[in-house]
Amino acid sequence: MSTPAPRPSVLFVCVHNAGRSQMAAAWLTHLAEGRIEVRSAGSAPADSVNPAAVAAMAEAGIDISTETPKVLTVDAVQSSDVVITMGCGDTCPVFPGKRYLDWKLDDPAGQGIDAVRPIRDEIETRVRALVDELLPS
Repeated sequence: MSTPAPRPSVLFVCVHNAGRSQMAAAWLTHLAEGRIEVRSAGSAPADSVNPAAVAAMAEAGIDISTETPKVLTVDAVQSSDVVITMGCGDTCPVFPGKRYLDWKLDDPAGQGIDAVRPIRDEIETRVRALVDELLPS
């Protein structure tokens, strides 16, 4: 019997781990249905997840109200196959052999839900493409 291939792992990183990276991790968790290991973190985590991001994701049927921002660690980067940064610039550690993507997305911090919806939808589009790439059918 062959052993199953290890699940690919993805780390989403933004500064506060309160909006973009939380929404991206939630979309990937939802769409990959356990077939991808998902992490998110921030270089300077906020105290709580952005309420507008929580509300926007709830509209899409995904509950992130119990998530908490996490600090970015070297271990999280080292144990991820793909690291997707969202506006954290040079604060993200870089390791050889990792695949890095930088998603240019508006920052939902301080924005109302009307401004967060298009960010949520852009993240969903990008995450769907990532799932198709990492989990070819």
